[in-house]
Amino acid sequence: MNKNSKIYVAGHRGLVGSAIVKNLQEKGYTNLIYKTHQELDLINQKAVEEFFAKQKPEYVILAAAKVGGIVANNTYRADFIYENLQIQNNVIHQSYIHNVKKLLFLGSTCIYPKNAPQPMSEECLLTSPLEYTNEPYAIAKIAGIKMCESYNLQYGTNFISVMPTNLYGPNDNFDLENSHVIPALIRKIHDAKINNLTEVEIWGSGKPRREFMYSEDMADACVYIMEQINFKDVVNSCTSGGCEPITNNQYTNIQITNTHLNIGTGSDISIKELAELMKRIIGFNGELKFNTNKPDGTLEKLTNVSKLHTLGWKHKVELDVGIRKIYEWYKNEYK
Repeated sequence: MNKNSKIYVAGHRGLVGSAIVKNLQEKGYTNLIYKTHQELDLINQKAVEEFFAKQKPEYVILAAAKVGGIVANNTYRADFIYENLQIQNNVIHQSYIHNVKKLLFLGSTCIYPKNAPQPMSEECLLTSPLEYTNEPYAIAKIAGIKMCESYNLQYGTNFISVMPTNLYGPNDNFDLENSHVIPALIRKIHDAKINNLTEVEIWGSGKPRREFMYSEDMADACVYIMEQINFKDVVNSCTSGGCEPITNNQYTNIQITNTHLNIGTGSDISIKELAELMKRIIGFNGELKFNTNKPDGTLEKLTNVSKLHTLGWKHKVELDVGIRKIYEWYKNEYK
């Protein structure tokens, strides 16, 4: 990408999209385009077609999605599969139709089976059943991976899929009904502190282990991939021998699959340890009560990030530093 390349960031107001826009701007990219949901409904096929025909972006970063926590995923199952499939289908297909040079599709590590071997490598995809509560969302994201992969193999496009681990950072969602773990805990523990409560209830046993990544690290990985990595590089990193890309980007002599990239830190922490860390950072002196009548979800979800390391990128922000950053952001934004 050149500094004046026309780059469309879909989902620029979200946790990941806003961090990507910030990263691009800090690196000197000056020709960024984005639309709010009111300006462009990505579920509307005709509207997306007209947008691409008019704007003609050279590069596309697809960070737009319907997302939520365990409650929202399990409650609004139809919404999650329908809306995400529509968004992906429209943006990816129009990127092909309008000869976009490179597209980055963002998914989630919830694509992996419920009982996937730990740490989860890209090769675990579609090897056993998914976690039930987020199955519709996961299936939509798997479809997006396969759509990018298939367009690359059939049409010679340069579409790359990345699967970030659990993210947190500025512009996160702090709504308790549909937020993820870190923003939910920050809000609960902070509210308990300022209201002089003696305890905070946390869903589950606290035993599940999760991997967390600061959103600005994730954004840096995305921009690095857009600048440095092409589909052929990913293919070469995930196959051993027999796969020889030819000049028109068609691939022969091997079945090509699992060409997505995990993005994470490669380390995890239990929910109990996480809550205790937040309690110290926030300065809450009460008790943490774990409600074991509530679901735990998968007991362990850790990504294998060796492929991304081989391609030249590694995270920088450790968890304790990241939580201090997001807590300060939260206090400033939600006074």
